[in-house]
Amino acid sequence: MPDTKRRANPLFLREEDLRQAIELLFFAYRDFTDDADEILDSYNFGRAHHRVIYFVGREPGMSVKDLLNILSITKQSLSRVLGQLVEEGFVEQRTGPNDRRQRLLYLTQKGQDLEHELSKKQSQRIAEAYRLAGADAVEGFRKVLMGITDEKERFAAINEASQE
Repeated sequence: MPDTKRRANPLFLREEDLRQAIELLFFAYRDFTDDADEILDSYNFGRAHHRVIYFVGREPGMSVKDLLNILSITKQSLSRVLGQLVEEGFVEQRTGPNDRRQRLLYLTQKGQDLEHELSKKQSQRIAEAYRLAGADAVEGFRKVLMGITDEKERFAAINEASQE
């Protein structure tokens, strides 16, 4: 692996600098998901289950349509995962107050407990990385991640952050 102590010139990034970033993203994702994967395996769940649990926990009462948009997956893929989560008591679906065809999603207590367990380990990993990097690096890291994210999701994330 390339030397990580050398500082990259932000105005000129060599191919090697870009490849190092790609490698580090792969390694960071692997390690970031490892803790959660172990927990998910004990439930016979995968990362798709984790994403559903995370986003429904983040925004209780979100519609299935909104979840489909966030996850950018097909109805068929979501239906399989969501069906299992509902059947096993992690998520409940309620009809919308104004449109009975609308399905709103909520975590049950069991789902909240699992979401907390999954997020706790990942939050600890991020918090430690932030502490090691320092306060100035946190905002820079956020900007880099936003820059990597597709424009549509970037716009949604900026809007969400401004509402908090």
